[in-house]
Amino acid sequence: MKIYNTLTRRKEEFRPIKEGEAGIYTCGPTVYNYAHIGNMRTFITEDLQVRALRFLGWKVRRVMNITDVGHLVSDADTGEDKMEQGARREGKSAWDIARFYTDAFFKDFKALNCADPDVVCKATDYIKEMIDLGLTLEKKGYTYVIPGDGVYFDTARFPDYGKLAGKRHIEGIQEGARIEANEGKRNPTDFAVWKFSAPGGKRQMEWDSPWGKGFPGWHMECSAMAMKHLGETIDMHWGGEDHVAIHHTNEIAQSEAATGKPFANYWLHARFLVTGDTGKMSKSSGEFLTTGLLIKKGYDPLAYRYYCLLTHYRKQLEFTWEGLDAAARGLERLREAARRLAAGEGDTMPEQGGIVRSRCRELCDRPHGVPSSPAAKYLADFKAALEDDLNIPQALACAWEAARNEALPAGERLAFLKEADKVLGLDLFAAPKAEADLEPELMALVEARAAARKAKDFKRSDELRAELAAKGVLVEDTSGGQKWKRKAG
Repeated sequence: MKIYNTLTRRKEEFRPIKEGEAGIYTCGPTVYNYAHIGNMRTFITEDLQVRALRFLGWKVRRVMNITDVGHLVSDADTGEDKMEQGARREGKSAWDIARFYTDAFFKDFKALNCADPDVVCKATDYIKEMIDLGLTLEKKGYTYVIPGDGVYFDTARFPDYGKLAGKRHIEGIQEGARIEANEGKRNPTDFAVWKFSAPGGKRQMEWDSPWGKGFPGWHMECSAMAMKHLGETIDMHWGGEDHVAIHHTNEIAQSEAATGKPFANYWLHARFLVTGDTGKMSKSSGEFLTTGLLIKKGYDPLAYRYYCLLTHYRKQLEFTWEGLDAAARGLERLREAARRLAAGEGDTMPEQGGIVRSRCRELCDRPHGVPSSPAAKYLADFKAALEDDLNIPQALACAWEAARNEALPAGERLAFLKEADKVLGLDLFAAPKAEADLEPELMALVEARAAARKAKDFKRSDELRAELAAKGVLVEDTSGGQKWKRKAG
């Protein structure tokens, strides 16, 4: 598999530390509010990476953190902890806020069909590990104390500081582009290892440390937890593009200063979801779209997953309601094709699928071999797309081509789509969800249309179909009779 490494700014062949295994660390949510659909694009992409690696035969261990302390509202390590801010906003304890929004996040995560990480670790469960990392940095001379503020990492002591983001990004930070002035810092880019609790006050989340009562800096958690579960050097580190210039840059500095080893061999970043009106989607604006809101509007959450599959992860994705409507229609058409194949509506019986699937995989796994059947050719193309920096749009196109190819035996098409859905995660073969009952006046129109078709009054049938569509109900004639569903949105 070739992947684009942000660190080297080029595609590289993925060469893991252990043959056949991949250790992946993915930055998780800060659980002070709901995750918006821009956040979820990154999590969907990471899920696709894990699914693709496993599909291609790798053993994968994915670790994801939950930030429930230490993430301040400013990149300057100033301002209020987002957890304390959330507690004040809702009149709850910071611990209750963390529990509520962690549960809400995983509800959305599951709704989007993202597989559970192998390890989920909360920052508040790893305070000791973060303190130990800070002590190592202190012993090696990388830290200093700002009285009344905290313990800071001296970025001037780390010659490679900023290598992930690049010199231009770091110069922008030094000029105040993203970090406010802090007179106590030796360098504008220095960052907190440990923050002191305010004198005379008491935080809801604070711990004793060798430097005094307080809480860890945000960047510390990812280094401490990644090394705890994946070792001092890890294979892949994932996150959103907003983490490159500061969060991931600081993770590299503190981790490599502590161990003297590379922290991660491959750094991968998903681009932003943007909207035409406001640009980058952000919780700080107070207005953002959530998975739950899409569901309330009548969308299948996997329509949004499908929407994300249409654009490569290294390109910005513009969100529009019209685009989501089109994605919902595309997903339903692909599902309908899969269901018809599964129902045996073709020239090869579906029970042959297991034999065909095994044969396809055998043919595609031959080194330097040329697939000798159409289904094997589709599977080979699908694998090639995954291996080319996770080219999911091309992989999805392979699935569509196979679904439409009526010249290919139905059993082979069915087998291929089942294989492809292991990566795409669209639940192509799930039974349609039961619709809520229609209002009596709409159901009367549906029944009247069924009667018109039975009487072969096709003109009246078409008129009723158009009337129902105008009222938000779509009617389709199938071999099993008339079926209806509400329009999404």
